[in-house]
Amino acid sequence: MRKKVAIIAFDGITPFHLSVPCLVFGGPHADTMFDVTVCAAERGPMRTTAGFDIAARKSLRALAGADIVIIPTWHDDCRPSPPALLQALRRAHAQGAMIVGLCLGAFPVAEAGLLDGRTVTTHWAFAAQLAARCPQVRVDEEVLYVDEGDVLTSAGAAASLDCSLYLLRKLAGADYANMVARRLLVAPHREGGQAQFIERPLPVSGSDCRLSAVLAWVQHRLAEEHSLDALAQRAAMSRRNFTRHFRQATGTSFKQWLLNQRLAHAQRLLEKSDAPIEVVAQQAGFGTAISLRQHFRAAFQQTPSAYRRLFL
Repeated sequence: MRKKVAIIAFDGITPFHLSVPCLVFGGPHADTMFDVTVCAAERGPMRTTAGFDIAARKSLRALAGADIVIIPTWHDDCRPSPPALLQALRRAHAQGAMIVGLCLGAFPVAEAGLLDGRTVTTHWAFAAQLAARCPQVRVDEEVLYVDEGDVLTSAGAAASLDCSLYLLRKLAGADYANMVARRLLVAPHREGGQAQFIERPLPVSGSDCRLSAVLAWVQHRLAEEHSLDALAQRAAMSRRNFTRHFRQATGTSFKQWLLNQRLAHAQRLLEKSDAPIEVVAQQAGFGTAISLRQHFRAAFQQTPSAYRRLFL
């Protein structure tokens, strides 16, 4: 059964933000999986920041029965959300819809009270403003997106793609998400967070090239043990230099990066093979089924077996 995706537009929206979920969930290969509708509270033509108008054929009533509701951004002045929008988000969430606030779209989602006591992210330049307006939420300005199960939020414009592809992978599997990412000419999964963009980026150097080669080498050997000292030696760097370049390039530690790679590999194995969980654990580098289950549940809030059943 196709999932119903309702995307909310508004007067003054940025076309790029609106296009991201439309491209990810409404592309040429998605018609058998997703039913995408763009809706709005306003009637008639709506202005965009690019100087042209758009019109949504559906009102916020289109949120009724939606499986996923996406608000792709919000006004740059972060103005308070209108009551009709907040009520529509609350109603859709109460009816079981997953709510997604991309970039500044996190503001209406947080204002609706859907993230009280939970973690949210948004563009790093607006994180302090969101924290001040909604003190009942925890704002993490360093990550690209946050999955709270029934509510997802993302950082800035490019991170909207990361979050959308992550959700697509969660709903349709790695192969399908990778296919969409290739069509869009973007990476299916980016490591790191916003911190690497807040800081001034470093120029590409020989060390960066050696680091990339080492990471590619590790990705083909996830079942093996890897130490920082051995990898630094392979990259012809000191351990300290390797660690510094790694964090600057990925925005995370090597330990976390390796865990993410192993989890992604385990997902692919669970989706495409019927190998026992013990075998999946070994091939993905977790060693034991117990270790895989612990890390998998912590990352995805479900067991490997439950994840596999989604693709049977």
